[in-house]
Amino acid sequence: MALDREKLEEESVIRRFYQIILSWDYFRLLKESKKQKNNGGESRDGDALRLPKVKSQYKDVDEYVSTYEPLIFEEAKSQIIKQNEDEEVTEWKLGVVKSCTEADGFHFIELPCEIKEGESVSQNDLLLLSKEKFLDGKKFPTVYAFALVEHIRRFSEARLLRVRLYLAGEFSHFNTNDAKSCPRLLNMRSHISEAERQLYFLKICSLSTIAREYLAIRSINSLPYKDLILSAGRQHCGATDQSWKIPLPLKEYVESTFNQYQREAITAGLLPKAFVLIQGPPGTGKTQTILGLLSTILHAIPARVHSKSGTLELKRGPQLPIEEKYKHWGLASPWLTGINPRDSLMPKDGDDGFYPTTGNELKPEAVTSSRKYRVRVLVCAPSNSALDEIVLRVLNGGVHDESDRPYCPKVVRIGLKAHHSIKSVALDELVKQKRTTANKSSTDKQSSGPTGTDDDSIRAAILDEATIVFSTLSFSGSHVFSKLNRSFDVVIIDEAAQAVEPATLVPLANQCKKVFLVGDPAQLPATVISEVAKNHGYGKSLFERLKEGGYPVNMLKTQYRMHPEIRSFPSREFYEDSLEDGEDVKFRTEREWHDYCCFGPFCFFDIHEGQEARPAGSGSWINEEEVEFVLLLYQKLVTLYPVLKSGNQLAIISPYSQQVKLFQRRFEETFGVSSEKVVDICTIDGCQGREKDIAIFSCVRASKDKGIGFLEDDRRMNVGITRAKSAILVVGSASTLRRSERWNKLVESAEKRHSLLKVGKPYSSFFSDEKLKSMKAKITEALAPPQMVAAVDETDNNVPLDNAAADADQAQAEEQDYGDGDADMEYAGYDED
Repeated sequence: MALDREKLEEESVIRRFYQIILSWDYFRLLKESKKQKNNGGESRDGDALRLPKVKSQYKDVDEYVSTYEPLIFEEAKSQIIKQNEDEEVTEWKLGVVKSCTEADGFHFIELPCEIKEGESVSQNDLLLLSKEKFLDGKKFPTVYAFALVEHIRRFSEARLLRVRLYLAGEFSHFNTNDAKSCPRLLNMRSHISEAERQLYFLKICSLSTIAREYLAIRSINSLPYKDLILSAGRQHCGATDQSWKIPLPLKEYVESTFNQYQREAITAGLLPKAFVLIQGPPGTGKTQTILGLLSTILHAIPARVHSKSGTLELKRGPQLPIEEKYKHWGLASPWLTGINPRDSLMPKDGDDGFYPTTGNELKPEAVTSSRKYRVRVLVCAPSNSALDEIVLRVLNGGVHDESDRPYCPKVVRIGLKAHHSIKSVALDELVKQKRTTANKSSTDKQSSGPTGTDDDSIRAAILDEATIVFSTLSFSGSHVFSKLNRSFDVVIIDEAAQAVEPATLVPLANQCKKVFLVGDPAQLPATVISEVAKNHGYGKSLFERLKEGGYPVNMLKTQYRMHPEIRSFPSREFYEDSLEDGEDVKFRTEREWHDYCCFGPFCFFDIHEGQEARPAGSGSWINEEEVEFVLLLYQKLVTLYPVLKSGNQLAIISPYSQQVKLFQRRFEETFGVSSEKVVDICTIDGCQGREKDIAIFSCVRASKDKGIGFLEDDRRMNVGITRAKSAILVVGSASTLRRSERWNKLVESAEKRHSLLKVGKPYSSFFSDEKLKSMKAKITEALAPPQMVAAVDETDNNVPLDNAAADADQAQAEEQDYGDGDADMEYAGYDED
């Protein structure tokens, strides 16, 4: 009965969501979007001004829902209009109404149509239906409406789309009890009521992710730790006694393998707290810590058990001598010292119950007789790339059992776009193997029944067998999870600070007992397309809100990636100067190119003649002078050190997508080869999680009196300068960047370290043999008192700035007017499932 009630409530919530969105007027949304852009990203109409802002705490569920619901709809609007603003052009498709029915206030029509190879229309896609095709501004339609794809099936030579429409009217302020009639919907209702009527349709976007997030917000009342979420954990910070313990061999493995801060984070997972927050700054071994968590979670045992008479300590029988143990282990599991009999009989067709491990040498799990608990874990991340990194690490390195024996547990990666390296454990691949086996078995028995061929049943069976399931946040809300016989005990969310709060709640609907949020609020924020929603705090993650509320955070403080000269600035500015260098980090990150002061470890090139520009029809920025200089810098580096040509050891990054495209185009024009083969050129959003020997950071913004817009986001600065292991080379306009408090500190840091190089035209002269020889000598001169360096600098405008020049730049910056009021924004893009 409870499950039936929950299902009815869920259907009511999602019905409301579709009613509101399908009632919207596409052209009105476009008009509102244009108005917002003209107002600097904030709408001036009454609706937007009445929107609530995200708070740090909420008094009850009603206040929480009433805050997030309108912001989710604002984000949905922006996702809808984004398709119109993107450069990609989607073709109109023609369909003919085959049938039309009405149920539960919606109209459902079936629409046969042709979909060419490479084109995609999927369940939960939002379509724009129209009686006639129209082009932007050239023809205004009178019969049009949104429609949602319910399902797609084959129909003769074409596809049959079943779509849902809401034609009762438009809503005001999300009040679904008050629908206002409008002509376009009445006209559409009349048009589709007659069979064989033509309809054109245009794919707009997928509503899968936003619908799951809406459902998660509206379902918060059912979560066992809702009070913790509402109060931001301010009343739930106690609990110091471990409620779970790990066997001694596993404990010794953790103590010998992980550093102090990683051990503290792993140990926190054994406490009786519903939420555990782990902050992982760049290079601190966040993924390694997650592997440690998996080992302890899967093999921990309760410190106490409950009985009718009360709570008792868990008792064990007498331990056998180690020789006896080995004897029993040998009899019970002969493959521990030889070949597993299952491994010697590999299947000819299908997987026959085997879970492939991509050819690694890890043996299957050996469950000891003392283990009476089988914990199930769901591991999530906002994006497919972040998720696949963890899957690959589990497959390659495995987890450790209670006897400190590495093995590969049964894992399944669910969702789309799985990387080819982990394809063997992707759900679709496992279903394909199971189906092949089932079909062969059915043929052998001459059975014509459908037993074992139902894909949903096969998926549920595979997931029920798995110990660890990997899924993106969005896909964890798919219908596949509702068919599972067993829920998950633990949810681990990686990159949790890079997800909006509604997205984080999606996997929690599986009623888990413990949640690990792993991420770093000082790195990239969540992707929010709506400027209105962002201005009202929608981009704040649950991780960040809990941290601000005083909930305890376990920070990983020992970094193993960066040269100390790179680490020093982000540690001071973003982590309260708490980062420590791991053993031998300086030695391991020293490179021969450090012989020149212009090649790192930390260097700022002041391109004072650079000019920013915005390409026509784009909200992004470019700087051609920086492109020219960076390509010369790259050319000199790979000429002097050919090792950088191979192995993808060098990255060129920028906050702006148009600058990245310009780099890629000019690189191919200059060197006659696609950049993809030799160097990574990407946006900051696209390079989070990566590391390179050398990173060249093109800042782009260079103006006399404007602000730095999108570049102002400190978190993108942090990500950009922490990608490098041995050298971070920042290229930008010092005078422009000084208008930002944090960037001014970076410029000042470069000055103090004598690493600020002023570059003038012609840029090629900067890398002449004479200049390079001078900069090689500067390595030793940098240790001299500042006044000695300044005396040399007066005759060389391509070496570190003297203090007087720096003061002049600062004085000039202080005379400038701060901020240009632009609302430019780069998006990493939603990882659509």
